[in-house]
Amino acid sequence: MEIAIADRWFETEAMAGDITLIFEPHVIPLLRCNIWHVRGRDRDLMIDTGTGLVSLVDFAKDVLDKPVSAVATHVHLDHVGGHHEFAECLVHESEVEGLRQPPHDLNLIDEAFDAGDMATLRLPPMDDDEPEGAMVTALPYAGFDLARYRLRPARGVTSVEDGEVVDLGDRTFEVLHLPGHSPGGIGLWDAATATLFSGDTIYDGPLIDDLDHSDIVQYRSSLERLLRLPVEVVHAGHDPSFGRGRLHDLIQAQFARWDAG
Repeated sequence: MEIAIADRWFETEAMAGDITLIFEPHVIPLLRCNIWHVRGRDRDLMIDTGTGLVSLVDFAKDVLDKPVSAVATHVHLDHVGGHHEFAECLVHESEVEGLRQPPHDLNLIDEAFDAGDMATLRLPPMDDDEPEGAMVTALPYAGFDLARYRLRPARGVTSVEDGEVVDLGDRTFEVLHLPGHSPGGIGLWDAATATLFSGDTIYDGPLIDDLDHSDIVQYRSSLERLLRLPVEVVHAGHDPSFGRGRLHDLIQAQFARWDAG
């Protein structure tokens, strides 16, 4: 099946609090990361950067009018593809090298597909609307070769630890180390607005807890920590945003799945 050429690669949705969701509609749902642009007085945040198939900086150049810190909630390929475009990148200390020197086969689903599939990012379709074997439903431009796609090393990488504060001048975010999905998974917590950017620790869909580097014991502890936060809004790494009630429902449902074995 021939893959179409996309008219545009990114779409956006304005959220409350000077937050904009950026996403890649032509990337299959499994790898369609939520990219969050947060405006601050002195500095902006770009929380995760998508696949890097198309330049995020070029797309967002009209709104990137001040220094930007590109945060990696973790270093799976769907979240860090565009980090190499930013002069300052923040990532948990345990995943620094994955951002500085990403291996060619860095991926979200280590054991699900063989190395050849992951090297070219040719994945099985998630539904009948997706071309077989492709990670996208359209190409950025004619002649684009998925087989040549690789993550590029990021520059200006700074490690962060649990409890550190990211200051934008008029708002601050506390770094929460939330291991489980990956060793260095982090969230960003804005206590003033009770807003959590959760990465892939929690989102409104099936959580992935069976990677080589996943740890269910740590994952449970991370989710228990989120239950104790006075969260009102969750902006996650995938799928739509949600509120406190849904957060608790999702976590309790995950606990039930683990307890059922």
